[in-house]
Amino acid sequence: MKVVIQRVNHASVTIDGNIKSSIKKGFLILLGIGCEDGQEDIDWLVKKTINLRVFDDENGIMNRSILDDGGDIIVVSQFTLMASTKKGNRPSWIHAAPHEISVPLYEKFCNDLSTALGKPVGTGEFGADMKVELLNDGPVTICIDTKHKE
Repeated sequence: MKVVIQRVNHASVTIDGNIKSSIKKGFLILLGIGCEDGQEDIDWLVKKTINLRVFDDENGIMNRSILDDGGDIIVVSQFTLMASTKKGNRPSWIHAAPHEISVPLYEKFCNDLSTALGKPVGTGEFGADMKVELLNDGPVTICIDTKHKE
């Protein structure tokens, strides 16, 4: 799994002109799921995400987690994170998991993240044409790949 985690002041996902999810301060997470991903990736990524210390403490130092800060999360499926650009100029999606694998893993990641956060996690809609709006805070943007544990 690959994620791009953006610390935001607010974010929303709109589908067909209707707001599907919106949050105030927290994380907007773009999630890419690969063919080799499974529950071990979810477990590691949920723990890492919940405990990332990227929110300011009383001294203005990034030393607080989203749990400490009481923030919200939206997770948007983003198969294009799995793009391979090794050959030519047109990306290949060979490493992206097919729908029958990625949809259940996306849902499981969102559910497990919601449980760890202690409140509902906003979502997009898998496979939909989504309009994602955000106000990046910082900006703070973290990329994580579960296969490289970084």
